[in-house]
Amino acid sequence: MDRLDNTVRDYAWGSATAIPELLGRPATGVPQAELWMGAHPGAPSLVDRGDGPTALDRVIAADPVAELGAASVERFGPALPFLVKVLAAALPLSLQAHPTRAQAQAGYADEEARGVPADAPHRNYKDDNHKPELICALSEFEGLCGFRSPAGAADLMASLGVPGLDPLIDLLRSKPEEEALAGALAAALGMTDAAGRETVEAVARAVTAAAPADPTGALAGYAFAAAEYPGDPGLIAALLFNHVRLQPGEALYLGAGLPHAYLRGTGVEIMANSDNVLRCGFTPKHVDVPELLKVVRFRGALPEVLRPEAGPDGERLYPVPIDEFRLSRYDLADRPATLPGDAPQILLCTDGTVELASGGRTLTLHRGESAFLPADGAATVLTGPGATVFRSTVTLG
Repeated sequence: MDRLDNTVRDYAWGSATAIPELLGRPATGVPQAELWMGAHPGAPSLVDRGDGPTALDRVIAADPVAELGAASVERFGPALPFLVKVLAAALPLSLQAHPTRAQAQAGYADEEARGVPADAPHRNYKDDNHKPELICALSEFEGLCGFRSPAGAADLMASLGVPGLDPLIDLLRSKPEEEALAGALAAALGMTDAAGRETVEAVARAVTAAAPADPTGALAGYAFAAAEYPGDPGLIAALLFNHVRLQPGEALYLGAGLPHAYLRGTGVEIMANSDNVLRCGFTPKHVDVPELLKVVRFRGALPEVLRPEAGPDGERLYPVPIDEFRLSRYDLADRPATLPGDAPQILLCTDGTVELASGGRTLTLHRGESAFLPADGAATVLTGPGATVFRSTVTLG
């Protein structure tokens, strides 16, 4: 068992208080957006096995089978297949979507062949992997997820009374679903001329004026985004997407092609080990509309809010349709919980104090602390009445 020393990323949209509070540290006034746990080369966790702090990705690379287990290496390769974060958003993140693995492989190969530098701001594909995600709320968590039905999006736009939206409303009401949503998204992101900017600004004013009558609904979420991005055409695109509000313990799975944006709140996020993002708004970063339109799935559907399913020994599992990551939660009472040791694991304590015991060793985690458990075959027993522990691992069976 290895206690993790983790990096905090201070992106501008982050909360100045949520992660310091979780870690029991004083706030510095600087936004702290993400606490990374894992072996991603961008900010690997550090472990100390007696010879000083070492990056977890280097430890794994030195002996992948010993750290990850032969089954995980055979199935996912010689790297930790997932990355875990605590995400704390005080301001909206970018509207975005992620490619399938096949799209990522093709896009990465194309940009490599064209000699696009890996760190170029206009590069779309940083690697050749897909990037499905799961976000589990620790606080009330607000976001945008997936397309509304064309009729629902048209009704929302019509309720704002902005004449510049009329062409989009007509499109949404007159075309088949896929054509309507694709055309409306492309048209929304193309509102960059003078007339388009006027429409965007009018929408920002309209949602801001209407939000007080809907303080816990969709319009409040759009008004919150408009306050930060009043002239961004992504605001028009956002009207096409479902607004969702998670309560603590609820989660969303975000698969390939699903447009989404986190607006505000704190949660535990787990994802495949990739950095491929196609953006469509609420960002000063590169937006490649043609490439985005290739990746997005144009299908209207309500977001599926996940609630944990009861498993053995008190485990509460958030089911997902992929194997690269598996997130579950333990709310410990008087009875200990026993974890198998056949796969790599990261444990994060979000409340209370938990003691880990395995192979004659013990490790205590307080709130905000985390540990890496290699796949050595030894079971780990968790003890700590009142503690909450999130377990991140893979599915091998």
